[in-house]
Amino acid sequence: MCDYRALWSDVVLIFPILDGKYPVKNVDEKAYENVYRHLSYVGNIDRLTAIIELETESIARNILAPKFWKHFCLTSGESSSPQHKSLSDSYAIGALKDTNALFSHFVEAIEELYNGFQCLQEMKSRLMQLSKNPLLSAKLKSIQTTLHIAMLAQLPPTFNSIVSDFYCLHFRLFTKDSYQASTTIDSEVFTDLPCVGCNCDVEQCCCVKLSEMVKSSNFKLFELGLIDRLAGSALTALIKLKIKEHITDTCLGIFDRSHLKQLESWINDTVMTWLTSIFTAPKSKKDILPEKIPDSVQAFKVKLTYFMYETFAQNVISQFFSIIIDYPDSTLAIDDLRICMEKIDMRVYLTESLRSSLEARILHPGVNTMDILTGYVAAIKAIRHLDSTGVILEIVTAPIKDYLRKRNDTVRRVVTALTEEGPTDLSEELAKGEFVKEGKEAGLDEFSNWENWEPDPFGIDPNILHINSSKIIRSADIISMVVDIYGSKELFMVEYRNLMADRLLSQLDFNSEKEIRNLELLKIRFGESLLHSCEVMLKDVTDSKRINTHIHGDGNCNESPLFDISALIISAQFWPSFNKESLQLPEEMENEFKKFTSAYESYKGNRTLNWRTVTGRVQIIIEIGERVMEMTVPPTQAVIIYHFQKKNVWTLEELSTLTKVPQSALRRRISFWQNHGLISETEPGVYSLLEKESEKTQFEDMNITDADEEDLESAMASASDQREEELQVFWSYIVGMLTNLDSMPIDRIHQMLKLFASHSGGVEFTQDELKHFLQRKVREHKLLFSGGVYQLAK
Repeated sequence: MCDYRALWSDVVLIFPILDGKYPVKNVDEKAYENVYRHLSYVGNIDRLTAIIELETESIARNILAPKFWKHFCLTSGESSSPQHKSLSDSYAIGALKDTNALFSHFVEAIEELYNGFQCLQEMKSRLMQLSKNPLLSAKLKSIQTTLHIAMLAQLPPTFNSIVSDFYCLHFRLFTKDSYQASTTIDSEVFTDLPCVGCNCDVEQCCCVKLSEMVKSSNFKLFELGLIDRLAGSALTALIKLKIKEHITDTCLGIFDRSHLKQLESWINDTVMTWLTSIFTAPKSKKDILPEKIPDSVQAFKVKLTYFMYETFAQNVISQFFSIIIDYPDSTLAIDDLRICMEKIDMRVYLTESLRSSLEARILHPGVNTMDILTGYVAAIKAIRHLDSTGVILEIVTAPIKDYLRKRNDTVRRVVTALTEEGPTDLSEELAKGEFVKEGKEAGLDEFSNWENWEPDPFGIDPNILHINSSKIIRSADIISMVVDIYGSKELFMVEYRNLMADRLLSQLDFNSEKEIRNLELLKIRFGESLLHSCEVMLKDVTDSKRINTHIHGDGNCNESPLFDISALIISAQFWPSFNKESLQLPEEMENEFKKFTSAYESYKGNRTLNWRTVTGRVQIIIEIGERVMEMTVPPTQAVIIYHFQKKNVWTLEELSTLTKVPQSALRRRISFWQNHGLISETEPGVYSLLEKESEKTQFEDMNITDADEEDLESAMASASDQREEELQVFWSYIVGMLTNLDSMPIDRIHQMLKLFASHSGGVEFTQDELKHFLQRKVREHKLLFSGGVYQLAK
């Protein structure tokens, strides 16, 4: 007979979990023999196995998992307790040594869970020893699986932040030595700072203890098989955060060196070594061998490397405006970004980010046109270094071109930058003297050179990408792209001719070599036909010097002159149109000009001169009281002060009648002498000569800067005014068409005028230019516009 009480006592001794007890004591072999003999006799070993397995699952689900999670669930009464602060808060107060801190709770919870797991493992081993059946192990469910199911079924939503804090400390302890080796902080200062690892004072550093606790806890999680299950997502988020922080700390604002190799080394040597230490639980760094790295960690390395490239590229793109400004010193940063973009498609992100950055930084009224042009040229250089296809360049710079078209001084600023003294981006490009194909020729060259053909990159919105123009941009140089802002070389050449005329008229010491050099370089770029007039202008200057020398050297031509005259004799049909201003000279001056004209007629025979008296420079000496002033002024200022030597007081109306200068313009020019202390406005509209400088009155509120702006006014008509005069040629034809056909839309008017221009060699113009011209005629009440058609005003 079997003593069931004694049998059950031995069964509970071997499997204490059946009695709800955890401590596992050593069991005598006689107990195993007794239980095995009796259970084999009654045939209940399989039943006992099922009971033990059910009890194991029950303990894992109802005891181990709840006890573990209870460590991290705060009750309403505990929510304000200092002992339940977050791990990061415990760092701040240096409470890591406190056993009640959350860090210690985490370590203790893992220790408790591990001990329970060990007990369950021991129960499984004893069950196999009791059954003496080697096949039983395959039939029993894994204790790890049982525990995983129980743990994950009760996972609280806030646990990821706890795990993240734990492994954040793990990472800091792991990288402490490398951080101290790479830091540039002075050793004496470094000792005064908190410890990098534990964040405690250096004298109270507990990194060694923490390292032991962290390694022990991580090893236990590894043995439990819970690292990937419980810490996977938290580790991923933590590593991504550390990558972002490292890129910001080491790469932000540094464009003169490459960072990718350093970042790749950091990923391999630091991040992956740390990850391997977590998922393989080695005793030291030296135990981490490449062949022992799990496949899951190797696969994770690929994802982290991809994330590193993406984060670094976003970091560079966010600073790309500064990179553009620093180019070419920032070439290495652009090279790094190009490598990233070969691995990750970020073209759309780059174009959108850079467009918005440029619009916010330079495309607003607070930035002057020259600065916008400088940024535009720098953007062309930097983006071309990044993307040789020209597609990104076209999309990014489109808003800049649209904005510059709206500024009235864009063309003048471009031409000034091309020809001014000193090094500028555009003048350096002009000095290269390269010939660049444009338009159709560029496209034909692309198809003929098919071996070097490159497709447009993918990932660009086809609604934004204009393929035809991007092909041209690939081969166009910087100057051609700047000219393309307006889409017309002719307009730029007209403005260049205007600026050149201004310089020739204002500079007494003319540097012909520099102008000839610029002219020859521009010929290479834009052809000789557009610059023929400029050649004639330079020739006029040379011829004028020779003629002046001859007339002044001929004593019979001009005897005892009141003053010397040096004339710039121009060929009017090759020079730009002048501003419609006039000036009536005093009789004495007119006589001298007549004498010079007679001398010129005697020298040239069948030619005479038509003087433009408002343009030029006059060298004068003024003696008034004890003051003597010698200066060079425009003719209008000279005539004004000349009249004050005959009469000390003039009204604005009297001077305007005498000089034929409008009162508004005359007032501005008188202000020049007001600021030099020679004329005072004693009453509104009444001006008196000042014998002494101390006689200024309260009516004078102009400053010298306002008066000197007069010297900056151009003697030439603007390009738009000249263009309007050219279109005026077609006005009679427009009147004839509308007289015969009553009314016409603008597109038909444009077609008929183009037909006329092509046959007669006339001026070419766009439909937009014609529209502006016709709208001006509408404002002048010469045309009517209604229903999309124009007709003559009745």
